[in-house]
Parts: sequence; structure tokens; C-alpha cells
Amino acid sequence: MASYGNIGSVKLLRYIELKTGWSDNGPAWIGYATRSKTGRTLYFNGRALSKLKGQDRTWDGGNYVDAETRESFWVSGVKKNGQDRHRCGFGKVLIEAAAVREYLGITGVAELDKRRLQVTDSIIETDIAKFDRIANTSVYAE
Repeated sequence: MASYGNIGSVKLLRYIELKTGWSDNGPAWIGYATRSKTGRTLYFNGRALSKLKGQDRTWDGGNYVDAETRESFWVSGVKKNGQDRHRCGFGKVLIEAAAVREYLGITGVAELDKRRLQVTDSIIETDIAKFDRIANTSVYAE
């Protein structure tokens, strides 16, 4: 695992799927997320995703919530068998171009299954400092 950005931050390869309004068919990505120092927040694609405590889940099955939009997401590690999307779900998963080599190593295959995966360069860097400022702003400040 390599360190990037903030001191102590680590980029992790994750499967991330939007659950709000989509059930098991939401837009989904395999890409690098940056973990906060506490591990309670993942930064991915311009978002800050806050982990729900314990076994809490949103009504639509998410285990993380977007700090700004309150949309629900499912986040997990990448599965070795390549079957990251729920068995009832469908639709292509976008995979970050920079993550393809590591993904192939994890799954032990020589090339991507183009029926299930599509390479993308559209994943944007998250402005972690923006979310730090929001989190550290007092609601009582004048």
C-alpha cells in the first residue's frame, strides 16, 4: 500500500456502488479510495464517504453515507473471484485506469472481462482539505 496526500493517508483499492435509488444496479466503480487517519471516512471521486457504525445499514443496504449528499453507498474490498457486484445486480462496473494492474493481480486473471468492466479515466481526486475544513467548522461560529 502506498501513501499519498495527507500524512498517514493510504490509498486502498475498493469496490464502491451507489445504493440510493438503485438497489443492486447502481453506478459502480473499482478504484483507489483514500482512508482518513481515523479510518472512519473514505475519500473517493470527489466525495467523503462516512462509515456507518457497527452493523448499521441504510434502508437501501449501504454501509457508507456521502457526507454532503447523504446518498448511501456500498463499499468493500475487491473480491478475488471478480464477482464484486451483488448477484442480483447488473450493469458494467467502471474501473480506474490506474487500478487495472493491481486488480488483475488480485483476481489472478490476464485481462479484464469487458462484459462486466469498463476502464475509465473520469474518477476525480477528492479535495480532502475541503472536507477537513467542513468537519472542523463550528456550527456556532459567527
